[in-house]
Amino acid sequence: MALAHRRNFLKAFSTLPFLFAVDKGFASEALRVKQMLAAEGPLSHIDDEDFWSWIREAYTVSPNIINLNNGGVAPQPKVVQDAHIRYYQYCNEAPSYYMWQILDQGREPLREKLAGLCGCDKEEIAINRNSTEGLNTVIFGLNLKSGDEVVLTKQDYPNMINAWKQREKRDGIKLIWVDLNLPEEDENILAAQYINAFTPRTKVVMVTHLINWCGQIIPVRKIADAAHKRGIDVIADGAHTLAHFDFKIPDLGCDYFASSLHKWLSAPFGSGLLYVRREKIKDVWALLSNNEPDGTDIRKFESLGTRSFASEMAIGAAVDFHDTMGSSRKEARLRMLKNYWVDQVRNHPKISFNQPASSNLSCAIASIAIAGKKPEEISGELFSKYKIHTVAINWENIHGVRVTPNVYTSKKDLDKLAGAILAIAGR
Repeated sequence: MALAHRRNFLKAFSTLPFLFAVDKGFASEALRVKQMLAAEGPLSHIDDEDFWSWIREAYTVSPNIINLNNGGVAPQPKVVQDAHIRYYQYCNEAPSYYMWQILDQGREPLREKLAGLCGCDKEEIAINRNSTEGLNTVIFGLNLKSGDEVVLTKQDYPNMINAWKQREKRDGIKLIWVDLNLPEEDENILAAQYINAFTPRTKVVMVTHLINWCGQIIPVRKIADAAHKRGIDVIADGAHTLAHFDFKIPDLGCDYFASSLHKWLSAPFGSGLLYVRREKIKDVWALLSNNEPDGTDIRKFESLGTRSFASEMAIGAAVDFHDTMGSSRKEARLRMLKNYWVDQVRNHPKISFNQPASSNLSCAIASIAIAGKKPEEISGELFSKYKIHTVAINWENIHGVRVTPNVYTSKKDLDKLAGAILAIAGR
């Protein structure tokens, strides 16, 4: 990319327009850069460190800590932070007026923008605060009775497991547990573990699209197709997948999907969405009070009372930032970063991994184990000696340190990580 184009790229990224702060010159520049990148192809500049350094400058991340736990919650680029702050200050001028009569008017355009990101009808998207809220809405809203079976795995996220256990305790449903042996390179084997658990009493299957502990992608579509042939509803936990790699929700074939936008979309903390296939909306009761809790309007899932309108409206700036970069280009860069550091340490005899090597079954997230070291010892040493922030994982049969770069992560950061891991493992 020519130097002038790179300057324009940064200029556009750092000044994307948002409501009440539109600079039409910069808006047109952002569109021009987006069109330029599209013309160059979705895989252009994947290894161009100069290109990605401009993206890094769009963030305000610490120069003194290498943050490799972006899977938990990601930092927001400055354009999103600025939008959030501006909306927050705007609300405080006259809260009940600006929140309810002005900012609330932005929800429908935002819904449409999110639907574009997800590849679905805007009438299938509810805006909420996180994956837990969205998935709990479905889990507690479905009409299930005593004896109905739900298939899920021991490797699912604790909040979802606990929600299902509450329904089991309260309503007498039966939970059928699948114990995944990960990593797994064959998606047919993965799908079969769910499908083989189906019985004539199975009403729902819960599928975690990406196992957060280790980065294993689960073939939701294969499971969903088999489930629907048996009249089984499919819930997909997409907390770690939306804006991480390139897909559209309808591609998964699921009936319900929820994601936390403060992860891979880099939207404000405490922002999320719930997708419900349009014909299924009537089958899910609203979790919070609504005048038509069994109605057909997706908005029945947004009866949250007073919420942060500022963080909600700033989601739009995060979508713009993501779209300018491009889903395919972002996915390719993230996978390249994962492979870049993994390849440097994979041949050490004491080092093993919990994520699959197959590109279609993993992306940015990797999980490393070192023989003779507990996960918390590895993560502790990475931070105390090298100021590299990761997270230790001990969940069911998965034990390791999860490493999650993001688009602002440089190869230089990952060279330091690889060197630190080799030192800890012992050369």
